[in-house]
Amino acid sequence: MDFTALTIQFLKMIADMVGNWGLAIIVLTVIIRLALWPANVSQQKSMKKMQEVQPRIKLIQERYKSNPEMMQQKMMEFWKENKVNPMSGCLPMLIQLPIFILLYSALMSPMFIEQAGNANFLFIKRLDATIRSNAGLSGDGNFQVDGFVRLQSGKFATVYLKDGKVLNDVKISQPQKAVSVQGDITAGTPMDIKLQIDSLNLNFSTLNSIEKVETKVSNAQTRETEDVTFKREGDILMAQVPTIKAAEQIHFDVILLLVLFVLTMVLMQKIMMAAQNTKQDPSQAAIQKSMTTVMPVMITVTFLFVPIPAGVLLYLVTSNIFQIFQTVIINRQIENEDKNKNLKKPSEAVIDAKISKEGE
Repeated sequence: MDFTALTIQFLKMIADMVGNWGLAIIVLTVIIRLALWPANVSQQKSMKKMQEVQPRIKLIQERYKSNPEMMQQKMMEFWKENKVNPMSGCLPMLIQLPIFILLYSALMSPMFIEQAGNANFLFIKRLDATIRSNAGLSGDGNFQVDGFVRLQSGKFATVYLKDGKVLNDVKISQPQKAVSVQGDITAGTPMDIKLQIDSLNLNFSTLNSIEKVETKVSNAQTRETEDVTFKREGDILMAQVPTIKAAEQIHFDVILLLVLFVLTMVLMQKIMMAAQNTKQDPSQAAIQKSMTTVMPVMITVTFLFVPIPAGVLLYLVTSNIFQIFQTVIINRQIENEDKNKNLKKPSEAVIDAKISKEGE
């Protein structure tokens, strides 16, 4: 199953409804975040509970530091008694990672470039653009080149036979390997491209009757797609495509998106820290405060070197903003639930005394 193609098809369906690919990414983000809402509620409750019991955990570790096996046993009993799962806070992150990778693959794919690579949204000029790239203009009849190209054909082709028949939507096997460049590549001169005739899903007799083939060809280097007509020359399908020199440029709209991502991430982390228990262990508080500063810097540096499309950054910014409001709402719900609880809990002094007694 091609999950990348399914993601693009789903995005296209949303884009057709809302009228814009950028808005479709925002809608998709909201759908994903709403689907993960129960997991995020569980995560936030778990984080709050972990902060509440942190002093008790530290006391157990101190009491049984000379007996690791007993420490582990007491920790397991403590988790069970207090109904705390230390791993539950990781679930939303683990779920979102494959979603991020899938969206990244989709927005970098020739299929997306072909359908919406030139799409803009608000101040974003191209949803497929990265901070530094030589994004070409699809459909202008030229390929931007700079000594190297990475070509891929479309998944389907229109085939013209010698007897005048036209076969539509002929499947192309292995689009990544179906087309290749013949000879050297020089910007400003036509580039010779060959289409593997046996990549067409046709029987041998039909293959022998082919006169020409029309399909889309994408250049992953410049993220542009052109309609190319391959004519038969003996047993080879050949085409010549005009080329121009690739001009690398800095996309300041993508830089602005990255800045927005960092700002929303910092704000999100501060709100999440503020939503946690104020009785947090000082050492743990110091670590979290440090992470609030270090994490945005590390991610920003990574994104400066990894080509992240504007559409993916739009997803991340929207996700952060959603997380900010979600954290506030869930925290208020948790506070109301705590106020409405009628069951008495053992005081911290009682629990400390119990742990101390067991450790004697």
